[in-house]
Amino acid sequence: MKNQTERRASERNYYVDGNTVRRMEAVPDYRRERREREEREREEQLRRRKRQVRRNQERQLRMSKRYVVFLTMAVTVFGVFAGTYIKIQSDMTARMNTISSLESQIADLKADNDEAYKRIRMSVDLDSVREKALNELGMSYAKESQIIYYTVDNDDFMNQYSEIPQK
Repeated sequence: MKNQTERRASERNYYVDGNTVRRMEAVPDYRRERREREEREREEQLRRRKRQVRRNQERQLRMSKRYVVFLTMAVTVFGVFAGTYIKIQSDMTARMNTISSLESQIADLKADNDEAYKRIRMSVDLDSVREKALNELGMSYAKESQIIYYTVDNDDFMNQYSEIPQK
């Protein structure tokens, strides 16, 4: 009977020494231990990665003097170009406004000139001028023999170097 009891006890993972059970020992759960060990390793790897990422971020945040000088130069050049562009745009706008005001002045002066010309033409009676020239001043119309015709070669102007002949 003792053999059967011992056999049953070994099947249940404990044994009986006498009539009392001293301690129950279970078979070690290797799978659970392996899972726990893998989990600890994963956590350790994760901590190492986080530390490495933090170190990389800190290293990237630190800038070398050359990089700072380069960035400063780039920003300065960009600022100069932007300022020059804005100045040119401002000058061009001012010139356009000046041109616009001058054009409006020219239009006003032309209108005034046309108005003055019409007023002068209306104020002078050409028939009375002709009568006065013929009767009082003794003037007469030119005869055909007194008129000399000449041609101009496609030029807008003519220079006169001598007197026009009488004949």
